[in-house]
Parts: sequence; C-alpha cells; structure tokens
Amino acid sequence: MVENAPAEVTAPADHTVVPVRRLRVTELLLVILACTVVTLALVLVEVGQNQQLSAQVLLLGPGYLALFVLAHLVVRATAPFADPLLLPLVALLNGLGLVMIHRLDLAAAATAAAAGSPAPSADAVRQLAWTAAGVVLLALLCWRLRDHRVLARYAYTLGLAGLALLALPGLLPARLSEINGAKLWLRLGPFSIQPGEFAKIFVIVFVAAFLVSKRELFRTAGRTVGPVVLPRLRDLAPLLVAWGLAVGVLTLERELGASMLIFGVVLVMIYVATSRISWVLIGLLCFAASSVAAYELFDHVRTRFEVWLDPTAEYTGSGYQVSQSLFGLGTGGTFGTGLGQGRPDLVPLANADFIGSGIGEELGLVGISAVLLVYALLAARAFRTALRLRDGFGTLLAAGLGTTIGLQVFIVIGGVTNLIPETGLTTPFLSYGGSSLLANYLLVGLLLRLSHHAYVPLAPQRRPLAPLDRAATQVVARPSGPSPR
Repeated sequence: MVENAPAEVTAPADHTVVPVRRLRVTELLLVILACTVVTLALVLVEVGQNQQLSAQVLLLGPGYLALFVLAHLVVRATAPFADPLLLPLVALLNGLGLVMIHRLDLAAAATAAAAGSPAPSADAVRQLAWTAAGVVLLALLCWRLRDHRVLARYAYTLGLAGLALLALPGLLPARLSEINGAKLWLRLGPFSIQPGEFAKIFVIVFVAAFLVSKRELFRTAGRTVGPVVLPRLRDLAPLLVAWGLAVGVLTLERELGASMLIFGVVLVMIYVATSRISWVLIGLLCFAASSVAAYELFDHVRTRFEVWLDPTAEYTGSGYQVSQSLFGLGTGGTFGTGLGQGRPDLVPLANADFIGSGIGEELGLVGISAVLLVYALLAARAFRTALRLRDGFGTLLAAGLGTTIGLQVFIVIGGVTNLIPETGLTTPFLSYGGSSLLANYLLVGLLLRLSHHAYVPLAPQRRPLAPLDRAATQVVARPSGPSPR
C-alpha cells in the first residue's frame, strides 16, 4: 500500500472564497433549470409520437426533479464548497438520455402494436430507477469520504481489485458473461452488471497514488537519448504490469473501447505527473504497435477496421449499425427532425452504444454539438478542480477522472460518426444501463468531494515568531492583580 500520500500543500494565488449561500442557490437554480428542460423535452416527445400526454410523463418529469433536488440538498450538506456546476450538468445529461430512451420505448410500443404483439416493458422507468440508485451512491460517497487522500492508502488494493473485476467476465463461461459477442458482463439472475465500469475508477486511483509516490524518480531518473529522456524500466515495472494486464484482458474479452480508454487515461496522467513529452511519444509508439498487432491477431479488430473504412460494403452484415447511424445523422441535418419525428429505432442498440445517433437525428448538428459542449464543460470543471487542489494525489485523481469523461465521449461519438472504428463503449449518463450509470455517479461523487477540498477556505495560519535576538521591542501593559513576590 502507498502509506505516505503527498503532504505538500500550496494555496493557489487566486484562492478566493465564494459564500456557501451563493453556491447553494446557484446549484439549486441550475438543477431546476436542467430538470425543466428535461420535462419539456419529454412533453415534446409525447406530443410528437402520440399527440397526447401519457401518465409516464407525470412519473418521469416530477420524479426526476424531486430526485435531483434531494441530491442537491445532500451535496450541499456534506460538501458545501463543491463545484456548483457538476450536479446540474449531470442532471441535464442524464435527463436527455432518459428522454431519448423514453422516445425509443414509444417507438417500440408502436411497432409492437402494428404487429399485433404486446408492448415491451419500458426501459425509461428502469433507467429512472438506476438513476435513483446512482444518486444514492453519490450521496453516500459525499457523506462517508471526508478526505480523498484516504484512498491513496489503499491504492494497491484498489488496483488489484480493478484488475480482478476486469478479468472476471473473461474467466466465466460465455452463458454468464457474453452479450453481443463481448464477454464483459456478470449475470446475477435477472440482473447483469459490467464490472469493467467500476474497474476503470479503481485503476485511476491506483495510477494516481503510484505516480505521486514515484514522481521525483520519473522527473529526474532516466537515460537521455538525443532530446528525449527515457525512463528506467524498474521504475515503470508496476505500472507497466497493471496496464499490460488490463489491456490484455480487455482485448481478449473483445472490448477495444475500454482498452483504448484505460491506455489514454494512464498516458495523460503520466504526462500530468512528469511534464515530459517523451512519455507521450513512447505511449503513442506503443499504441501504434499494439494496434497493428491487434489487427493481425484478432478477427473482430480487423472487422471493425474494415467497417470503418467502408461501412456500406457490408451493409446487411457487420456494417449495418454504422451505416444506419450515418443515414440517421444525415437525415437530421443541421437542426434535426424534431423530438419524436425521426426514426432512431432503425439503428441497432439505439438506446445504448448508439444513443448519440438518435440525438443527432432528432436534434441535428446543433443539438449534438450542444450535448458535446456540456460534456466538455463537465471535463473542464474536473481539470479546473485539479489545478486548484493543493495535494499531488488529488490533482492527478481529478485529472484522471476528467480525462475519462472527455476521452470516453470522444471514443463513443467517434464511433457513431465513423470518425474512428466503433468500439462498443456507452455514452456516459446518456446510454441505458445500470452499471454505467452507477460507475459514472461514483466518478462524479469523487469529483464533488475533490472540488470541495479544492475550494474550501484555508484555515488562517499564525505568523511564526521571530528569533529572540531579532524580536522587536514591544510596550505591554502591566497585568492586573497583585504583583508576584
């Protein structure tokens, strides 16, 4: 375990104190605004699909508002100086995902009615239940985790737990772990969870603590080859072993997106810790070599690469999903077809991996750009928290969490738009799924706790007394009462 977490404490020059009351009011108003936007979007979906409002809107809209108002109260009670933008941004993203899932539920019900079949169960209601569970997890984390530096003491334990969670689905039989060709799941009766969603957070905690404990070695030790300083292999051994096992397990489980995500996050955290461009160059070379090897060794990697080059070449087969996504985005154009007016249900897994395609079709380029800006703002607030934190472990942890959000969105939307090969990752807070929601709410809970420590006012420090031989002469009043004999 890393017993000695970094103790350096430096206050930023612009460490201004914002009144708690202002933070509380700002967050509450933004939460109400986000939930209002979500409710109006639900109404537009109902009107566009059914030309009337159903009872589900009365459950989803007010229930969603009440849930996040309670979350606001808990966050302000346990972390009063936390960033007031984090929770409203999450409420907006999660709510837009709920709207699109409800819209796909209505389309599935209409299709079933036309075929004379009973309507399938509504995913939006289950998504709201998972959202409630995620908010409870966030509240518990804010309440119980008073100091984020405690996590550094259990860094190696969390790292081993993360690797175990990554490897567990691959060790289980396919009937217990495989869905859509990827062995990523753990089925527990009627429920299924994706352990890798939680594993990435554990790995980030381990990497942050490890880099802080070895920061000076990474900065000073190494061999100079031209303009590049190469690190020593013995300093890198634990990190390389953890990274290699994580990427190897995920590749064998046919999950390329998570492999790319963990690799990118670790590389960014190493650069933040060392400020050495040589690490970036080494990482990019390793990524290029591993990509070529994966293309030659694994059929599913080769298939996704060929689909990326020409999705319509296998339109009725492996390229169908990406092709339908591109057709939907093209139909949406600049301003979209309008909520409830498109056909996002024609895209396979439209409520999970390709939910961005449905948003782009019905809200257009303007709408999907606005969603991406919300994600960018969420990641930027995480990096702002990292800059203001006064300990090395917290800085690296916040930077790693912010990088996770930004890089995962890039990988997912890049696959939806065919900018990069499709990977199978879910869009944070938007996609349907309990594991993804719970893990992302855990991530946001950590960011809230980190931002509270970043913005909490520093305790006033007494000026140290000068040595006696340099102390100034002072005139003091005689103490009252009888003089001592």
